[in-house]
Order: sequence, then structure tokens, then C-alpha cells
Amino acid sequence: MPLVSTGELVSAAQAEGRGIAAFNVITLEHAEAIATGAERAGAPAILQISENAVKFHGGRLSAVAAAAAAVARASTAPLALHLDHVESVELLHRAHGEGFGSVMFDASKLPYDENVKATAEAVRCGHERGLWIEAELGKVGGKEGEAPLDAHAPGVRTDPAEAAAYVAGTGVDALAVAVGSSHAMTERTAALDHGLITRLRDAVPVPLVLHGSSGVPDEEIRQAVTSGMVKINVGTALNTAFTGAVRAYLAEHPTGVDPRKYLVPAREAMAGTVAGFLRLMG
Repeated sequence: MPLVSTGELVSAAQAEGRGIAAFNVITLEHAEAIATGAERAGAPAILQISENAVKFHGGRLSAVAAAAAAVARASTAPLALHLDHVESVELLHRAHGEGFGSVMFDASKLPYDENVKATAEAVRCGHERGLWIEAELGKVGGKEGEAPLDAHAPGVRTDPAEAAAYVAGTGVDALAVAVGSSHAMTERTAALDHGLITRLRDAVPVPLVLHGSSGVPDEEIRQAVTSGMVKINVGTALNTAFTGAVRAYLAEHPTGVDPRKYLVPAREAMAGTVAGFLRLMG
């Protein structure tokens, strides 16, 4: 079916009191697994390609974007295409032409005032091109190249009053907030601050986004959605499933050389993970 916009999927989820999961795409197998998992769960989903994934593909956005879009259009599930954690303004400007309906512009490393200024300009440019823009306030941590971050350290979590001012000052369509999760977690041990999620939900007029959901247990995700989270980002959990399946195959077949033999179980493992997360969304 045709690509659906991220904004449409997020708005529908928010109106219905449920979550919408967004999964990171690195390889073609990731995209295929997300589509398969969404079809199995009978649920919509968002395929997102990060700036780091673009760098992995030699800085060439077109090929990975076209592949993900083709997989999404061939699926029977409603799927959107999102460009994630974009720091490059040049990449932001290319998003619409490459088929993306939304971008997460990430100026979270900047001081607050500079973050607001850069994000407001990204929103202006994005809205001119019909893009839905997400941003981040707070320190989710765990991104590639960053030192490990204690998600429970003072000053790390997003302040509701500051979040309200940030949304008003930037005009963003959604806000990723720091409430106890962290990127790149391989164990599901994160404990979220559900009271803070509720206060943030009440303070800002746009949907909330949870980054680092791979490290969040099922019941915590369910409660986060109940408390007010809408877009739930998942990346590392797919890579954990993928790599685990490859390791298992190669351990059993140490002389194997045909990548199809281990990519099939790897893709299947990711599809199962996708379906599992989607069933949590309510």
C-alpha cells in the first residue's frame, strides 16, 4: 500500500490511546523484518533510518531510503518512513525528496538556547517541505560516540516546564523526552519515571516519544503508553535478535559461507521481535 505519513500514524495512535512503534532500519533485512512483523501483528509501524545508518551506507541516503520505501509500499501493513537523529542540515533538506514524511532533528547536544534556535529553523525548513518534525529535550544518552550516561543522574531527565517552553519556542510536532531509558541497551532493565511522563504529557501539546525502548521491559512500555507516551522507538532489540540468530547459525555451521543461510533466520528473529513490540502498543 502507499506510504503513510508518520504524523498520521502518531496522531491516530494518540487519539486512540495507544502507542505506535518505530523501528530502526540498517539493512534491507531490517526493513523486510519490520514489514513482516507489522503484518503478523496486524498493526501499523514506522521504518526509521538514522543519520548513523546513512553513514554506514557511505553517506548515501538514496539507496537505503529507496529500499525501505519499496519494502513499505509492497507491504499490506500501514507503514511510514522516518529519518532519525539527524544533526546534518543538508540531510534534513534531502529528506522530502527521498520519500520521507518526517524527520527527528537532533540538536540535543547543544546548550538549551542554541538547541531551540537550531530546532526552530529545522522546523521552519521542514514544514515548508511538508515534513513532520520531532526533536529531543533532555539527555537520553547511549548514542554512538557518547560516554555512558546514568539515566537516573540529577539533571538528566526532561523538565516539564522547560519542555513546554521548548515546544512553544520551536514549533516541533513531537518531543522525545528523557524519562529513564537509554539508547543501545542490550538488557531490558530500564525503569521509567511514569509520574514524569504524565507531567510531561500534561505540560506539552504534542505527542511524546520514548527513545531507547529496547532496554525497557514489556510492562514498563505498557505503562508508559498509559501514562502518555505515543511513539516508541526500537533499534537495538532488532540488532540483538539479528546477531543472535547469525551467531547461532554459524556456531552450528562453522564452515558455512552462504550469507542467505544465516540471514534468513536473522530476518525471522527480527520479525518476531517487531511483532512482539507491536502487540504491546495496545
